[in-house]
Amino acid sequence: MATHDTFHPTYDKEGIKELQSNPALAIETIMDMYGDEIKRLVFAYVKNSADTDDVTQEVFVTIYQKLDTFQGNSTLKSWIYSIAINKCKDYLRSWHARNKRLKEKLITSSHTTAKDEVTPEERALQKDHSSELFHTVMELPVKYREIIILFYFKELSTGEISQILDMNEATIRTRLRRGREKLKESLSSIKGGVDRG
Repeated sequence: MATHDTFHPTYDKEGIKELQSNPALAIETIMDMYGDEIKRLVFAYVKNSADTDDVTQEVFVTIYQKLDTFQGNSTLKSWIYSIAINKCKDYLRSWHARNKRLKEKLITSSHTTAKDEVTPEERALQKDHSSELFHTVMELPVKYREIIILFYFKELSTGEISQILDMNEATIRTRLRRGREKLKESLSSIKGGVDRG
């Protein structure tokens, strides 16, 4: 089944100039085109619904503020993704996030989450992927998780990922390989645990 992502138009330099001449309309167009996609991407980094909304809002505010600086040297999608990923990394580095993660660990160690407490973002990311695989990906360190998600879930090439993350393509390939190995290890230890049980 085709996803919403399939229908994104590509913008040439003229199209970009047109978008830049009317930022209010441009942001509306960009939100229609990429809103859900960016929200799912943000959720893959921040891993909770409330902060996903806040960070996604920041992403679109930044796009609005910086639209006139977009030169068209990369695709519009790559440019938007790099803004989103930078915002996510800022969030993850912030004291607020570290503090919140500690609190969540303390809470989840004393309460088990009900099966039906799945956020819309989790549901969207789980679509067409097994729940076990999704949870295993979400447990990977960010440097592997982001590349696995961009490569497999967002179907970007290692070249596009290298451009978005401003990182050498060889590093992307290495992290992709290591991320796959870590996934494999985690999935086989889950299976092993089930078999032994």
